[in-house]
Amino acid sequence: MKKPPDVGILLAGVPLASPVTLLSGCVGFCEDLARIDGVDFSSVGAVFLKGTTLEARLGNPPPRVVETHGGMLNAIGLQNPGARHVVQKILPAIQHLPTRFFANIAGSTVDEYGEVARIFDNSPIDGIEINISCPNVKEGGAAFGSDPLVAARVVETVKRATSKPVITKLSPNVTDIALMTRAVIDAGTDAISAINTLMGLAIDLEKRQPVLGNGQGGLSGPAIKPVALLQVWRIHQIAGPRGIPIIGQGGITTARDAMEFVLAGATAIGLGTALFRNPLGTAELLEGMVTWLRHFGVDNFSKVRGTLNWPG
Repeated sequence: MKKPPDVGILLAGVPLASPVTLLSGCVGFCEDLARIDGVDFSSVGAVFLKGTTLEARLGNPPPRVVETHGGMLNAIGLQNPGARHVVQKILPAIQHLPTRFFANIAGSTVDEYGEVARIFDNSPIDGIEINISCPNVKEGGAAFGSDPLVAARVVETVKRATSKPVITKLSPNVTDIALMTRAVIDAGTDAISAINTLMGLAIDLEKRQPVLGNGQGGLSGPAIKPVALLQVWRIHQIAGPRGIPIIGQGGITTARDAMEFVLAGATAIGLGTALFRNPLGTAELLEGMVTWLRHFGVDNFSKVRGTLNWPG
């Protein structure tokens, strides 16, 4: 009998049982998801916890979410209970789940990123994702993700504050993502997440004002997939030769979507908005990806990663 494909991957030195990850902000701190019967955590390589700051934040005023054609806009504003609460109260309650956990950290200053990283360094978390690309917070957020020099300073500061693997989440809301990629790799990032949401606006015609209480928000869902695929491919041209893995994300809902990101250069893929429609779909997605491996006649994802046949 032919040996089944190997679905395990290595992400920034951390072994994952599957390339399927759950994206920050879409499953909170995993407490509610863990209560849902039928969620197969064995098919989930890693969970990226909700964006966490040094102190607790209330987030943006409501409304915070609005559905759009092919996706949704959100402006949660990094509501969270603060890093110390997450480490002391939340992590112990979810550690039993059969998956890996990565913190997602944010700050209003470069030094604050370092403080949050130090708190998570003294915890069982498997790695730290730096959120320098959130488009719906007024302090920090996208500002850190649009200036390569500042982004590099954030990465360097976090790397000094932790011995854990560091992943940098890049924004598509920049002129040249290649410039940002080089900056964070040179600063020492161990992996890259791409992409975060696109900035967008929904308008209430009757009220003549934005639907979201924050005005603008981050667009996610199938509508952004073509943008995400191109950005992952561009990042891979720089990161691939240097051995820097990419977590491809943005509009993935099916196994076909996921494999497109693998062909574009992604080591792992991230599910986000799709989880709101089907939180039980991870096992089916992974099974579909395995079917594609068999179709390509290979026994692991590394043999098709980055093999997109670019014209010319």
